[in-house]
Amino acid sequence: MEEKKKLFEEFSPVSTQEWEAVIEKDLKGADYNKKLVWKTAEGFSVKPYYRTENLADIPWTGMMPDEFPYVRGNKPEGNNWLIRQDITVKDVKEANKVALNALNRGCNSIGFKLEMDKAYTAIEISTLLNGINQKAVEINLFNNKYHLPLLEMLSKVPGITGSLNYDPLTRYLRRGVWYVTENTDIELAYIMVKAEMPEFHTIGINGQVFTNAGATIVQEMGFALAVGAEYLDKLTEKGLTVDEIAPKMRFNLAVGQNYFMELAKMRAYRLLWANIVKAYGGKEENAKMHIHATNAELGMSLYDAYVNMLRTTTGAMSAILGGVDSFTVMPFDAPFELPTDFADRIARNQQLILKEESHFDKVADPAAGSYYIENLTESLSVAAWDLFNKIQDEGGYLEAVRKGMIQGLIKESAAKKFSNVATRRETILGTNQFPNFTESLKFTPEAWVMEADNRRDEKAEIETIVTFRAAQQFEQLRYATDVYAQNHKRPVAWMFTYGNLAMRKARANFASNFFACAGIQVVDNPGFKTLDEGIAAARNEKPEIVVICSSDEEYGEGNALKIFEELKNDTIVVLAGNPEGTTDILKEAGLKYFIHVKSNVLETLTEFQKQLGITK
Repeated sequence: MEEKKKLFEEFSPVSTQEWEAVIEKDLKGADYNKKLVWKTAEGFSVKPYYRTENLADIPWTGMMPDEFPYVRGNKPEGNNWLIRQDITVKDVKEANKVALNALNRGCNSIGFKLEMDKAYTAIEISTLLNGINQKAVEINLFNNKYHLPLLEMLSKVPGITGSLNYDPLTRYLRRGVWYVTENTDIELAYIMVKAEMPEFHTIGINGQVFTNAGATIVQEMGFALAVGAEYLDKLTEKGLTVDEIAPKMRFNLAVGQNYFMELAKMRAYRLLWANIVKAYGGKEENAKMHIHATNAELGMSLYDAYVNMLRTTTGAMSAILGGVDSFTVMPFDAPFELPTDFADRIARNQQLILKEESHFDKVADPAAGSYYIENLTESLSVAAWDLFNKIQDEGGYLEAVRKGMIQGLIKESAAKKFSNVATRRETILGTNQFPNFTESLKFTPEAWVMEADNRRDEKAEIETIVTFRAAQQFEQLRYATDVYAQNHKRPVAWMFTYGNLAMRKARANFASNFFACAGIQVVDNPGFKTLDEGIAAARNEKPEIVVICSSDEEYGEGNALKIFEELKNDTIVVLAGNPEGTTDILKEAGLKYFIHVKSNVLETLTEFQKQLGITK
């Protein structure tokens, strides 16, 4: 009988030291850490590769799904998450009709976004839920301030599952005020927990607020866990036990486009929350973290909006593979309008494809054992735990909010986010990089579309935070050009290409993408044989902007200077690149504008708009 051999056993093992030696040789003296180690926004470093030995100190790798501390998920097998659709309620009959349609087409969880200040009657809620099998379908109500009447109505529905998102602590940071007072709001939380609805989550922790305000993943985790711990503190002081409180809590989280990091985030969340609940004296079976997730608004765009479908799909994949209990795919048009039937259908089908065709529901925690993801999980949990403890040292979440600690960290992170997008260190496809050159808005967006969502109350007693989309700063720029073009000729950026074929094409592509981000029409050229030919063509075309595109060497010897001198009185002249030496000569001659990879794209385009008379 032929002896069976292990795959690749004829190859001798290669040690880490041997790999590192080869890498160092290939780097040829370059700094290993600068070239290959990723310094994350979350505050830790990610190695270029991981090996079996990197799992040695990770304690949960031998654990099974549904085992404390639930890193590998809350289910012993499979990954059958709930597909949720959120519906904005303007009319209860119409919202009910939309819900029934969604349920008939694959959803098994519905979220009703109610009107904030409306006191709904029992008849209206009954109409809203009419025809929905509450024992088979999860029902979630949110965005309404009359929580106690809603709770009383829902408590009469036998076997109801779902949530009523009561979260005065996060609301306090958003609005700066309580619903009534701190003590009254916590008293209501006590009543919410005591409600005899075993499969219904009444206390929400809305971590998505931190994400959409610009917090890093570690900050979001540290803050959300601190909110959860604050509820445990406040409600145990009222006489409840941790085993009564924890099962009634649901974490509502947002996922961005950092694929593996978001996946690891969900695993790290469960690990930390399980240990927090246990530290408070809760039973292990009550330390399971219940997570509903949706896509972060932060990374969504108005222009090239269909790209949002790609963003939401990758985000959904991250969260689902990370083991969330339910997920809402944000419709691609949600950043700028009430979602259409088409957008809702696509959003449902994105999840249905992941479940029915990609079979994401078949395997519990498929990331388990991955050297990379297990180490990401560990790094996130260590960093988030450190921040959580710093908040506790300040006296807990509320004290940290009153001292401005949390707001300060979020503002610092948000400012960095804006800067990274403005300088294209972070890409928003179709917005600050690779825009659709031919696109212009065919409708007038409402004011909220391009503004930060500021819910600060006029009586706010603390500093508050706002949520936003990072693309808004570029969208304001581009929309201003679209509006200008309705009554004026759309400005043209004209590529003056000559010399080295590879360099002129590369710089013309760069410059074309650069100016198209502001909605400026781009005209590329195949390359002029002589400078005089290009100068004559530019004078004939009369573009508002001429961009010189060639190699650094061919900018020298007076070539770029000649083009500038010949055209400076007719148009705005720009040089694509930042050639050493030549730049100084051109600046002395009066050339102001140089665009290159280190440019602040937003600031530069804003200046061009002022020069063109688009904005003041």
